[in-house]
Amino acid sequence: MNITELQRFSAQLTSEGRSRGTIEKYLRDVRAFAAWLNDLGLEEAAGWREYLVERGYAAVTVNSMLSAVNRFLKFLGREDCKIKFLRVQRKAFREESRELTKAEYQRLLDVARETGQERLELLMETICATGIRVSEVRYITVEAANRAGTDIRLKGKIRDILIPNKLRRKLLKYARKNKIASGEIFLTGSGKSLSRGQIWREMKAICKKAGVEESKVFPHNLRHLFATTFYKVCKDIVKLADVLGHSSINTTRIYLMTSGAEHARQLEKLGLVT
Repeated sequence: MNITELQRFSAQLTSEGRSRGTIEKYLRDVRAFAAWLNDLGLEEAAGWREYLVERGYAAVTVNSMLSAVNRFLKFLGREDCKIKFLRVQRKAFREESRELTKAEYQRLLDVARETGQERLELLMETICATGIRVSEVRYITVEAANRAGTDIRLKGKIRDILIPNKLRRKLLKYARKNKIASGEIFLTGSGKSLSRGQIWREMKAICKKAGVEESKVFPHNLRHLFATTFYKVCKDIVKLADVLGHSSINTTRIYLMTSGAEHARQLEKLGLVT
């Protein structure tokens, strides 16, 4: 396993339409595997899974890392060394420490506004009101705001997203104020695209003042909040899967898991204890 192979693997992932964040994660996981490995073989590769478990990684994290390594092994033509995933029973509810509520989301917006972080406030609203991924923020352009929607091309798929009228007006107002005549609306001070890491850091920085646990605040949780809110209104999981760009409804179901507290309230309503 050498640098050239990793570069070719990275180029392959790029050609498949993988996002920059996904590619970085795959390469990070593969490098960790390569640093641990002495000699590539079926038993040796399987030992990586046991090593991760012994290190205390959560099952979902282990399987995520194995997915990246297996993809690399396939790329090398070494599917004979493919590592079996841990078998994990699907949870019936999300951990409450990871569930961002609408009230908490509003507090984050309020703090961003109060501290003069107009870009961050509008960015959070845009992700949460459209359900886009953080890697898709670059598709929010002046042209898209004028059309009230745009096509998103990612992972070899194309999907349409709509921009609500109120959000559309706010985006155009922000663009005019910052003298952005065309192209991406969310830019750094030097005119570059915002990175996933920068968005993540800016959101984390306002957690304490907003009174929201850091474990709940990351860009993807805004997409989760959009999904649960959208479903409460339309009750159509197939339509929601299309809006989110999911190939499988099973993925969409994960987004709709309730918190442990909500699950407990539902159990109480069953009336099965006298």
